[in-house]
Amino acid sequence: MVRLSNVTHAYDDELIVRDLSLSIDPGEVVAIIGPSGVGKTTILRILALFIEPSAGTVEFDGRAVWNLVEDERLGLRRRIGMVFQDASLFDATVARNVEYGLRVRESWRDRLRDELWSFLGSNGTPEAVAESLDLVGLGDKLDQQARSLSGGEAQRASFARAVAYDPEYLLLDEPTSDLDPRNTEVIEEAILEARDRGIGVGIATHDMHQAQRIADRVAVVLGEGVAEFGPAERVFENPTDERTEKFVSGELVY
Repeated sequence: MVRLSNVTHAYDDELIVRDLSLSIDPGEVVAIIGPSGVGKTTILRILALFIEPSAGTVEFDGRAVWNLVEDERLGLRRRIGMVFQDASLFDATVARNVEYGLRVRESWRDRLRDELWSFLGSNGTPEAVAESLDLVGLGDKLDQQARSLSGGEAQRASFARAVAYDPEYLLLDEPTSDLDPRNTEVIEEAILEARDRGIGVGIATHDMHQAQRIADRVAVVLGEGVAEFGPAERVFENPTDERTEKFVSGELVY
């Protein structure tokens, strides 16, 4: 489990999130919804162990992350995949882009093993790379230059890169905000497939319909904190917080 407890964070004097608590379990999708500017991306970066909050506790499998030494924290961070809104692919083939995350997490023994398999006749593409590209419908584009992909295909390749090394948790920041319905559908199906593999998924989205389609639990972020956190069906159909009720019905505008 990844858990935030009473987390507060500020940049300089600007308070971004306040007294925030939520968690992601293995094998579930947690959607973080709310209007622009309420700190959804900051929440994901705290969950990804990229930034230390100003106050509160971040736990990974029951361990207080920011009490650990840097090497231990790095080991935990490598168990988390992250997909940003901007695909940010390298000027290389699709396969090389997807392979990157796998390579930087491998030990020198693993790399030596891969080189040996390549020498003995493998096509040089790790099986995990091919499988992750198949997951997002790009299995036929291994050798294509990543810069030639469409925007939707690039985002799908970015997703494949994040899941290629089989992370325990996957965090996505508005991964479909600029995509057409077909590419959105492919990524949502891949998210659900990752969940079914036992990966815990956290997704920040402004699309409430998307949260209803794929989330098991939903955190509604309004103002600087979580107004409501619970099963998706209850949050959308029978919210306990008046602000949540107004937000999901479109009455509350920020």
